[in-house]
Amino acid sequence: MRRKATWGLLAVTLAWGATFIWMKQAMNALQPEIQLYGRTPVVAALVGGRFLIAFIALFVISKQARKALSDPQLWKGGLILGGILLIGFITQMIGLDSITPSTSAFLTSLYVVFTALITTKITGQRVTRTMILGVALATFGAGFIEGPPHLSWGMGEILTVICAFFFALHILFTQKITQEMDPIGVTGTSFLVVSFGSLIVAVLSGGSSTIDALSVVGDQGVILPLLCLGLIGSLFALLLLNLLQRYLHPVQAAIIYALEPVWATVFALGLNMTTWTGWIAVGGGALLVGNLMVELRENPETIPEETSVQQPPKSVVISGG
Repeated sequence: MRRKATWGLLAVTLAWGATFIWMKQAMNALQPEIQLYGRTPVVAALVGGRFLIAFIALFVISKQARKALSDPQLWKGGLILGGILLIGFITQMIGLDSITPSTSAFLTSLYVVFTALITTKITGQRVTRTMILGVALATFGAGFIEGPPHLSWGMGEILTVICAFFFALHILFTQKITQEMDPIGVTGTSFLVVSFGSLIVAVLSGGSSTIDALSVVGDQGVILPLLCLGLIGSLFALLLLNLLQRYLHPVQAAIIYALEPVWATVFALGLNMTTWTGWIAVGGGALLVGNLMVELRENPETIPEETSVQQPPKSVVISGG
């Protein structure tokens, strides 16, 4: 199961790498609306629309997702995971407005370090020297894949570090919650929490322009990227994450997730959105080596018994019935 989980989470990073392209397309199409209504309500509209699409699709295809709406325990888990995701996505996208993509990639990749530190401090799970070196290589690779980041601390940098911290919390809480609750059910409730939370953010930040800001999700040039973000970036990626991450050590999962900028760079190269440099090879190579070090040289004792052999608490077959 650990090997299958590793391959599954690699697929998650592939989907997340593609979301960079779709979000960029949506944001480019909405520049006039961003100037008119403000960045925060427009960003909240995109995040809320993305997760609402994911919830509707999951609700239609999964009986477990429908049953979860009447389960207080699954709402509790969804509130935790959804709340963390909401803060992470909103702060990342707002921060990206005032910093370069390479700086954002470096600061966001700090969730690998945060995951290792929080794991050691709170959960008591031991992190080996090999894993520490893997964390360092993964962080370096994610940050330097587009060249050395140029840091000058401002609100954008601070918000992106906050986002990295909350993404680390999401990894750790996913590890715990999906071992105790039905992964599909808690995925559905978390999607709804992000959608409603985004609506609240839009109302608080948009004021009288809230309705206009929310309507941007139907604009030409936005619908197709938003569908891809909802169905692939949220539904496929987060459902797979919730089903499989519990079989891995949280630090190992964080390092796998750090491959996201590699795939984003590959897609950007293919679409001529960026140009090839030696830093792509250096950063991507460091990420791959860091992940392989943890996967191939990891001490099995660092994996808690329940995460290496844990079976799904309930049936996780998606059914249209």
